[in-house]
Amino acid sequence: MKYLLSDIDMGEEEAQAVADVVRSKWLSLGPRTEEFEALFAERFGVRHAVAVSNCTAALHLALKACDVGPGDEVLVPSYTFVASVNAVLYQGATPVFVDINGPHDLNLSIDNLERKITPRTAAIVCVHLAGYAADMDRLMALAGRHGLAVVEDACHAIGASYDVGSDVRLHGRKLGTIGNVGCFSFFANKNLVTGEGGMIVTDDARIAEVARRCRSHGMTKTSWDRASGRAVDYDVVDLGYNYRGTELTAALGLIQLGKLARSNARRRDATMRYRDRLADIPGISIPFADRIDDSGHHIFPAVLDDAASRPAFRKHLLDRGVQTSVHYPPAHLFTQYASRCPDPASLAMTTDIAAREVTLPLHPLLDDSDVDAISALVADAAAAIARPLVEA
Repeated sequence: MKYLLSDIDMGEEEAQAVADVVRSKWLSLGPRTEEFEALFAERFGVRHAVAVSNCTAALHLALKACDVGPGDEVLVPSYTFVASVNAVLYQGATPVFVDINGPHDLNLSIDNLERKITPRTAAIVCVHLAGYAADMDRLMALAGRHGLAVVEDACHAIGASYDVGSDVRLHGRKLGTIGNVGCFSFFANKNLVTGEGGMIVTDDARIAEVARRCRSHGMTKTSWDRASGRAVDYDVVDLGYNYRGTELTAALGLIQLGKLARSNARRRDATMRYRDRLADIPGISIPFADRIDDSGHHIFPAVLDDAASRPAFRKHLLDRGVQTSVHYPPAHLFTQYASRCPDPASLAMTTDIAAREVTLPLHPLLDDSDVDAISALVADAAAAIARPLVEA
């Protein structure tokens, strides 16, 4: 594969940081985790950051801390990775799927969301798809009117700031820090990589306390508290889970956090170059084409005019060394969730766009010549899939 969908900026500095942890012989949650949490909170302008084992754990703990439970409904886009929805079921609540705006904006539709609020609605899981900010002006105002908790799934948007909308109180806020609680992923293809790992951020001390306690079995003190002499015993005061981060992931996270701004800037430059090169190619449109500064630029989605042509389009690129993907199959179409979606017609835009989306390579190691070469191959692929239609 000549042009990888994703690649990461990781080298000797990370290797040394991990080696230092191994030599310390303390591998579970400990002093490096505390350092990572403190620096993360400082960089993101929040009072609390809680490191966890992955973002799915973060989403679960966020909903638990927001007191979501059986009998509650949670509004969540179907156009997302399924973890955003699974976390709702973990709390015994009911996911209510929300449609997206359209091919120009793959984020959840506030109009569609508003129509689906009922007396049972307790929370909204807001995904900033591809790294672009959802309409937080309208969403936060709506949540405020109805007394709903807002959980931001900012897996794609780490480091991005909210610079759109008319509510100046939100301008400059980091995505993930606007709602009641935000969740980040450090999975192996994310903008900040630790392999696995995630982070919860909040200004709410109670939410942070619940997250810290429940990431470690509901215990009042951690192993590190006892090993470092800060505690001699503990109580279990809540139903908790084994969602702890590790010193290894924290060590990687500290180095990667220092690279984040530079990495995101490179992603931004590559995105702008893609847009310039792909602007006039028939049969393809580029979502979020009028926005650049309110994104973490995690992925570069393109939308084909014809869903039936997608397999041939992707194969054309694959045969020429370009790796592509699809973000995402709609959650409401999976077997697990089809029976939980009583009104699939209300998700028509999600179903349509998801069948036509193709994700092109985007990562910080992609240089301008790579973008140019991929764009030329995309143009060739678009021409190739259009040719049979012309001949017919």
